[in-house]
Amino acid sequence: MQIFNFSNNNKKIILALGAESAGNFSIYKNNKIYFSKDFGDLLDDNNWLNFKKSILNFLKKEKIKPNIIITDLHPLMKTTLWGEELAKKFKAEFIQVQHHHAHIFSAIGESLLPLPLSKGEMSEGQRGFKNIPATFYCLALDGTGYGTDELIWGGECFAISNFQFPISKQIQNSKTQLTNKPIEIQRIGQLENQILLGGEIAIQEPARIIIAIIKKILNQKFEIRNKLKFKNSKSQKEFIYNFVKKYYSKNKFELLYNQLEQNFNCIETSSTGRILDAVSLLLGFCGNERKYKHEAIDLLEANSTKPYTNLKPKIIEIKNTSPINYSLQTTHLFKYLIKNLHKDKKRLAATAQLYIAEGLCEIVKKSSVNSHQSSTNIQIFAGGGVTNNKIISDYFASKNVYLYKNTSPVIAEQFYGIPRGDAGLSFGQIIYFLLSN
Repeated sequence: MQIFNFSNNNKKIILALGAESAGNFSIYKNNKIYFSKDFGDLLDDNNWLNFKKSILNFLKKEKIKPNIIITDLHPLMKTTLWGEELAKKFKAEFIQVQHHHAHIFSAIGESLLPLPLSKGEMSEGQRGFKNIPATFYCLALDGTGYGTDELIWGGECFAISNFQFPISKQIQNSKTQLTNKPIEIQRIGQLENQILLGGEIAIQEPARIIIAIIKKILNQKFEIRNKLKFKNSKSQKEFIYNFVKKYYSKNKFELLYNQLEQNFNCIETSSTGRILDAVSLLLGFCGNERKYKHEAIDLLEANSTKPYTNLKPKIIEIKNTSPINYSLQTTHLFKYLIKNLHKDKKRLAATAQLYIAEGLCEIVKKSSVNSHQSSTNIQIFAGGGVTNNKIISDYFASKNVYLYKNTSPVIAEQFYGIPRGDAGLSFGQIIYFLLSN
């Protein structure tokens, strides 16, 4: 258990339960945040029992009775359902925080933690920014998270405004005059929504995503068949099948294709992780069944070399949104990859990752211009598990995007910062509440 000093005017005792894929919990009490280890995937029964037992034992040992229980927004997560039970047990307020909001506030909070001097000691300075402006931007890149629109998010741009709250006597978020306006989080951009064919099973089988994306390309009447060795395909269906026939029998593919045609159990997602999974499979670096959670993305990154420079982000404005919302077109990325499959696939792998990093930063730039901000003085934070990707994180760093300083798991009695992925989510849930209330 790590203990971080975090001065705040809030007197509540808060228990945050994180999400589900990398179990962790945090407790805020008396200007301290207690941050747990990573308990692993909570869908594993042993991990789940250990997680619950550890929380209850800690609360009992420290004689802590939380006033507030925070969970993820997803209504069916184990932590959400248990959080509701705990709220009733402790007669506490039950609050849900959107998954990617927690990721970005994890990064914001990490930047405000004291700098480590040596083992067990903290300085009075901050790891990142001593002064955060009233308006800034955040990027969240991960696998999947339940969005406020009930779709599956995972490649998001946010604008944070009215961020004018004193944290303590030493740290104040803005030199401008404080106001009583509540903090505002606006989604200003995303990766283009793609289809998870069959729902969650497409997370395990990225070939399903490939089927949906190529069908979308062909529906846009983009003529690419003559560029490929499958130029003699007799139909759209046969053309698509050539990309996935090593993974599915003809009968299985027919079922999947018909399912897509009927839009049955086809879930939209803006997930960065799912796009990179599909790229990894298209380029032949991974199979259609992953041996571990991040296998496809890990193999994509491991096989990346120097990116090509002739692919620029295609960004469109989503109509009828306020504020203006932009979409980075990932269908455009796959058009490029398919047209160039005869080229060096390791360079194509790097190109795909860079495309996402460049595109999300370009969305922030466009949004700042619309808000009449100087694009040369924008402050950006980034969080989520995909920010562990070296190509993406290196590009972000080149644009002065604030990333957590350390990505390693938390180990007892050692300061390692906050993990960028779901293993740091409960910390972000706590910070979100403290800085927005």
